[in-house]
Amino acid sequence: MRSILITGCSSGIGHHAAHALQKEGWRVFATCRQEADAERLRTEGLESFRLDYEDPASIAAAFDEALSRTGGTLDALFNNGAYAIPALVEDLPVEALRQNFEANLFGWHDLTQRAIKVMRKQGGHGRIVQCSSVMGFITTKFRGSYAATKHALEALSTAARLELRDTDIHVSIIQPGPIATDFRLNSRKNFDRWIDWQNSDQSPRYRPVVERLYATDKSPDPFELQCDAVTAKLRRALNSPHPKARYHVTKVTTFSALALRFLPARASEWMMAKG
Repeated sequence: MRSILITGCSSGIGHHAAHALQKEGWRVFATCRQEADAERLRTEGLESFRLDYEDPASIAAAFDEALSRTGGTLDALFNNGAYAIPALVEDLPVEALRQNFEANLFGWHDLTQRAIKVMRKQGGHGRIVQCSSVMGFITTKFRGSYAATKHALEALSTAARLELRDTDIHVSIIQPGPIATDFRLNSRKNFDRWIDWQNSDQSPRYRPVVERLYATDKSPDPFELQCDAVTAKLRRALNSPHPKARYHVTKVTTFSALALRFLPARASEWMMAKG
């Protein structure tokens, strides 16, 4: 039975992937930031324990727990679970940006390093899949912090993939666009924590952002897909004998990639400014 460690499984993409892969015969270690969520997942029949990217001790403990259950091996890692802090760059506190990188990049790097070392010891085979974003290669207003973490993730993952070319350890990046998850709710929590928008010199520019964050009857994005669309790409990255470096998920991702490739810089920036 192949084993996989998945992060961010309390809801959304991670939750769907954990259940889907378990049904397909994988031994899934479904981790969450909060112990209460891990307990809930255990009642759903998953093997679950706590892993918080912002807590290095929990990363080490969770990884060791997974290895103790498999006898020291791990076939795959799916890094998932990140948050945004919607804000103008001029209003983004340094500490907020630092913590965003801790959750969206440094914790992922810690876990990825641990996985690579185990995969080398077990004969040089394994799969590492990083859940990036369309923001991994474009940037829009109010998304500077999140996009910065995802751009960095893409660069670090690409370097790892190149360095592992002489092994059977493959690193793939999944690039979703709009997916039906609790991402907006989590963004709202961090917006409330870090951004004093009402006292910003640019406070009028925040009003559409606040309205969207706090909308109670949010109409679905016309390009939004369900979590199963991400799981489908994850399956390909895990099962293909020659996995791709990157997997686009939504039309937004594909269109954005094409726009960056073929449009002049001024035109693509105009497009992103509208977004």
